Amino acid sequence: MKRKRIIIMGAAGRDFHNFNCSFRDNPVFRVVAFTAAQIPYISNRRYPAELAGKLYPRGIPIFPEEELGELIRRLRAEQVVFAYSDVSHERLMHIASRVLALGADFLLMGPDATMLRSRLPVVSVCAVRTGCGKSQVVRYFCDILRERGIRPVVVRHPMPYGDLAAQAVERLEGLADLDRFRCTIEEREEYEHLLDHGAIVYAGVDYRRILRRAEREARLIIWDGGNNDLPFFRPDLEMVVVDPLRPGHETSWYPGEVNLRRASVVVMNKVNAAEPAAIEAVATAVRSANPSALLVRTASVITVAEGERIRGKRVLVIEDGPTITHGSMPSGAGLAAARQHGAAEAVDPRPWAQGSLREVYGAWSHIGPVLPAMGYSPAQVADLARTIEAVPCDLVVAATPIDIARLTGTGKTVLRASYAIGEGEGEPLREAFESFLRTRQL
Repeated sequence: MKRKRIIIMGAAGRDFHNFNCSFRDNPVFRVVAFTAAQIPYISNRRYPAELAGKLYPRGIPIFPEEELGELIRRLRAEQVVFAYSDVSHERLMHIASRVLALGADFLLMGPDATMLRSRLPVVSVCAVRTGCGKSQVVRYFCDILRERGIRPVVVRHPMPYGDLAAQAVERLEGLADLDRFRCTIEEREEYEHLLDHGAIVYAGVDYRRILRRAEREARLIIWDGGNNDLPFFRPDLEMVVVDPLRPGHETSWYPGEVNLRRASVVVMNKVNAAEPAAIEAVATAVRSANPSALLVRTASVITVAEGERIRGKRVLVIEDGPTITHGSMPSGAGLAAARQHGAAEAVDPRPWAQGSLREVYGAWSHIGPVLPAMGYSPAQVADLARTIEAVPCDLVVAATPIDIARLTGTGKTVLRASYAIGEGEGEPLREAFESFLRTRQL
């Protein structure tokens, strides 16, 4: 039987999961290549044979997405599977048009083909864009579970940027595990804050194995989504975060609109920072796309220990990397905190950017006067550290969830800006979550 030849377009996450779900042991298909986008340093390697299965004894090569057209021709690909997130609808269809023009099929895989079922209750927290505030919601739920005497178990969307075989199943319980798995800054940004809130965190590559491991010690699983991707586990309660600072994005980015249309609860975060007209525009879009969903409005409350030290100072602002790059945000909580506490100036770090950080600013021209916390490799962490040292400032305001001073070794004063969910009267988000827990006798 002739096997259909497949290329999977990805970014070191959803692509591997889709392969594992539908292609790994399927003799009908032959995956001839993965392509890689969005994330630096993840192409020009192989999906290893240990994970690819018996049909792929040499593994599967991973190429830069820029080579897609040539790969379709050279590898005689008949079908291209698109498998990554946070892509505008317009760009997605431009990619599809390129593929179709070369004669191949273009495929988007749906939830029924890619969501794994758990024997435990699953609550998913996803979003319509990167940087809406998923992490705040997940931390909030972790704290509620701990109040009830339940140890939170969070399964995080994949970020396997190193040795894929070694990262097949990652279980993190303390900061030492971040070093043991050689986590990048981007991985630490997603894991460290959850560890601080008492959670056990799972991540990796093989999510069927991860799910079975997590089920051994959890009473409930929280799925912590990445970018605006769909959950890998079938949720019993599906929560999605929207952002009134980016009105219109809730229905114009893939697969964020899919999340919005599926949600049981929609959380509109950052209402304390958005214009009333933008809040109402997003609320109208939510009601139109998903009229049966419960819409909850929350504030994103920014705090800085010793924030009074910022007043009148020239500060370097460091923001969460993915939010500022492919999340399309010019700035985040760090710049908001600097302004809130009366900084004299947020020093634009561009003139002092070192090494790969110069390329980041070139690739993402929308970035404001802030430094994204980029660290996908030891060399890039070194570039980040050198940039911090080079910027002439009185102090650093860091809104990344990790201890950037410890990781970079900077001698400059670093004040950390944190952000948390703020609820109004009746605490409707807490009530929605606790109502679900009661139905599951938790």
